[in-house]
Amino acid sequence: MGYEIDFLPVGEESSGGDAIALRYGNLDGPREEQTVVVIDGGYLDDGEALVEHIRKYYGTGIVDLAVSTHPDRDHINGLRIVLEQMTVKKLLMHLPWSHSSGMARAKMTLSYNARSLRTELRDSLQGATDLEEVAKAQGVPIEEPFLDWTSDDGVLRVLGPTEDYYRELLAEFVEASATLEAKSSWEATLRQMLAGTVYEDLDIETLAENAETTAKNNTSAICLLEIDGRKLLFTGDAGVPALGDALDVLEADGFQPGDLQFVQVPHHGSRRNVSPSILDRLLGLKGQSTKVGTAFASVPKKNPEHKHPAKKTTNAFLRRGYPVHLTQGVSKWSYLNAPDRSGYGASTPEPLHTEVEDSGGA
Repeated sequence: MGYEIDFLPVGEESSGGDAIALRYGNLDGPREEQTVVVIDGGYLDDGEALVEHIRKYYGTGIVDLAVSTHPDRDHINGLRIVLEQMTVKKLLMHLPWSHSSGMARAKMTLSYNARSLRTELRDSLQGATDLEEVAKAQGVPIEEPFLDWTSDDGVLRVLGPTEDYYRELLAEFVEASATLEAKSSWEATLRQMLAGTVYEDLDIETLAENAETTAKNNTSAICLLEIDGRKLLFTGDAGVPALGDALDVLEADGFQPGDLQFVQVPHHGSRRNVSPSILDRLLGLKGQSTKVGTAFASVPKKNPEHKHPAKKTTNAFLRRGYPVHLTQGVSKWSYLNAPDRSGYGASTPEPLHTEVEDSGGA
């Protein structure tokens, strides 16, 4: 079998997102011998671009599976367009109100007085609610992407979260207050003001071990495609604990560091989603001088706040044999046994940066 993976560009300034299309099977054969998957859809305009891309390069108006990893606007909103303008056979998305009484109450509040909800919760619920409504209107069946969900052909498998872990994360998300949200914003501003640079090379790594992201990011569905023994991992915005749980599942099946041929860099290259020990388990030990696999990161066209991607993160992948290719306003294409495309050339990955941003903390 062959495959091709397309990361479409999302975002201009500091805010990026994910809009991913892929297909696998006999890519030179008829449509019936291929499977088309969309993983996240970016913002609404990115959904339009996904539809156009799939029709042009995959030659079809049918998507076999659409996956919403989590309900951030930069991941979920464009999926509405995909469902409205294409024939989607199945949608994977979490239904948070089915697992949390707090989320159920918040969803009800959304219908009557959205202003009473804090911004992050309101936006997430709105995105998920809108996508569910479109799916129902289009007659698209919905299934939830929890551990051990597997596609009918056995190629795509969900490695996490478990339903229990998802419930725990929802409780954290619902209980988070506007005060904590404001505190987080203030701390981010302070870190930016205090940021300096530190030296790194192939052996010297300053990526923090105590990296921490949000509960909502850790709800991301983590998906593995295995095609003729080649492992391709899609991480959404998952952080260290979620990735660790997924690795527990992989390692129980005999996974070894470096077994991946392709990996999505979590959360657009944020340094708060990965740690040296997680990357050692996933990719291998640092100090690699040869390429082991390929990494893609969906990042905005500009990076004025030095967040997405963080040079510490791209360096960490590179020194483990996974050079990182960035979208930055341009589509990126990874493929095996796929038809040629005009207008697509070789991509240059991020180099090893010897000066990296440092804020003195995680």
